[in-house]
Amino acid sequence: MSKPLLHLVFGGEVVDPRNMVFAETKSLDIVGIFPSYAEAFKAWRAASQRHVDHANIKYVVVHLHRMLDPAEMHGEAPIEDAD
Repeated sequence: MSKPLLHLVFGGEVVDPRNMVFAETKSLDIVGIFPSYAEAFKAWRAASQRHVDHANIKYVVVHLHRMLDPAEMHGEAPIEDAD
């Protein structure tokens, strides 16, 4: 069984729709953590569609698996696979 590649989906109001500076971090909408990008993408799309008429509401997918394995962030082989 392969390890899940965890992804976080969250969003909220941004100060300016041209960037990703959130207005109030206390009011962020945490949609959830998902075991694959495909599932995270579905959740992101659903959350984004609910706010399609609000340009200042944005949702993002964060690749948690890259943060949990720093070698992966730099394009190196995962630590457990290194020989």
